Amino acid sequence: MRAMATVRLKFPSKKQLETVSDALNPEVDRPSTVRAKANLEKHEAFLVLKVECRDTVALRATLNTYLRWISAVCAVFSILDSLEPFREL
Repeated sequence: MRAMATVRLKFPSKKQLETVSDALNPEVDRPSTVRAKANLEKHEAFLVLKVECRDTVALRATLNTYLRWISAVCAVFSILDSLEPFREL
């Protein structure tokens, strides 16, 4: 059985979109397992994550992994934004 999913995520800026894409590209280029294959595409303000796996277990694990990585990068953006007022000091 093959399992596939597509996730579209909208980013507030092109810079954030590029940063997330650049951070994940090494993982896309060299997957850690043969059970799953991921692809990243950029369309305007959207990052499109396409995942194709051998089964639903691998699909769930792969989606969780990529979404967790994306969430971690976005958390860093949030922390950096909160520190912005202190840059002028």
